[in-house]
Amino acid sequence: MNVAIIPARGGSKRIPRKNIKVFCGKPMIAWSIEAARDSGCFERIIVSTDDEEIAGIAHQWGAEVPFVRPAELANDYAGTLPVIRHAVTWIQDQGQTFEAVCCLYATAPFVQPEDLRHGLECLETSDADYAFSVTSYAFPIQRAIRLTPDGRVAMFHPEHYHTRSQDLEEAFHDAGQFYWGRADAWLAEKPVFGHDSTPVVIPRHRVQDIDTLEDWQRAEWLFRALQEDNA
Repeated sequence: MNVAIIPARGGSKRIPRKNIKVFCGKPMIAWSIEAARDSGCFERIIVSTDDEEIAGIAHQWGAEVPFVRPAELANDYAGTLPVIRHAVTWIQDQGQTFEAVCCLYATAPFVQPEDLRHGLECLETSDADYAFSVTSYAFPIQRAIRLTPDGRVAMFHPEHYHTRSQDLEEAFHDAGQFYWGRADAWLAEKPVFGHDSTPVVIPRHRVQDIDTLEDWQRAEWLFRALQEDNA
């Protein structure tokens, strides 16, 4: 059995009620629930939340909410690893066993069912603990600059000032969509970003962090453009 766990606490600060705010016609969390369902990867889709309204909307869109997330795992400082560990432990305490667990973010409307299937395949065909979504940086990170306290600029890596962009190693970052993992890895809270993880590469045009209202607006523009293109 494979399980999707969607963390969705109620106390988002930068965009209040972000997990259930309407995004392109549906509550944000609905896009993640539908992608999980349409992937065919999961016997159970569980939302981990401390919030009654989020729980109700998750039920409406076809997810389970079989427990209430403890308050100590629903504050501003609770990390993803202990939240997923709590959910995995709860499921095991009910006498169920499973092959793999996917942490799927509630704020990932760009996630595609085929990406989830690919992630599961990457995990199953490797000896990795995790398989998670990544995407490439649009600009070489070796040529990044910072703003100095005196109002000037400085390179983070000045040794690459004369290096051609095409000669620099491509860099990737977490796409913030999903994290497949083995149950024992989640229970041990093993770090996701390490040698025991394998990447699932997502095109840049299907990745967008949504942390501010400006991010939200840009994400809706991009999402609608992708829908029109697919149509």
